[in-house]
Amino acid sequence: MILLRRQFLHLAAGAAALPAASRIARAQTYPARPVRMVVGFAPGGGTDIIARLIGQWLSERLGQPFIIENRPGAGTNIGTEAVVRAPADGYTLLMVGSSNAINATLYGNLNFNFIGDIVPVAGIARQPLVMVVNPSVPARTVPEFITYAKANPGRFNMASAGNGIVDHLSGELFKMMTAINMVHVPYRGTGPALAGLLGGQVHVMFGGIVASSEYIRAGRLRALAVTTATRL
Repeated sequence: MILLRRQFLHLAAGAAALPAASRIARAQTYPARPVRMVVGFAPGGGTDIIARLIGQWLSERLGQPFIIENRPGAGTNIGTEAVVRAPADGYTLLMVGSSNAINATLYGNLNFNFIGDIVPVAGIARQPLVMVVNPSVPARTVPEFITYAKANPGRFNMASAGNGIVDHLSGELFKMMTAINMVHVPYRGTGPALAGLLGGQVHVMFGGIVASSEYIRAGRLRALAVTTATRL
């Protein structure tokens, strides 16, 4: 499905360092045609944004288009299976995230073996989750949110980018730790989930910082905390 790590990094690093003529000559070896990068979420989420940034970077340096293909559904399992079933020729890549590791233990009847069928190429990015609320929620800190939610049981909806993925499990862990009653509303990706949060259909979300940072800066969402041990 994808190049060996050493081969891929050698091509990418060489293409970035050599002049244009050498870059074109190297691209004749790989890639000789467009490359698909499959994202298991709908457009607009953090994984999608990162894929489009790295795809453009690779296109400029390797001389072939890196086409982003969104295949949302089943917590990234639909996109992952599409890559597993693609020819193992290096022209179908998969954007892998925490959800893929979670799914390996969450689902007992997958049509693929993630560890055996997918070969890692390179680490691209690391992002913390951020707890964000719609501005209509009066809380400005996590303790205030806990107090307000407990005073209004069952009235809060928690968005996620899909059942079983990292933001869903983070929200469920938060509910367990705080004894808060919130209704989980799964969407088909971070983009649609953020749209629901911005529109007030849901109240809180534990999502990746990449997709929500601009909304936080613009005041359209309020960030209460990050899920890392240090400040962001």
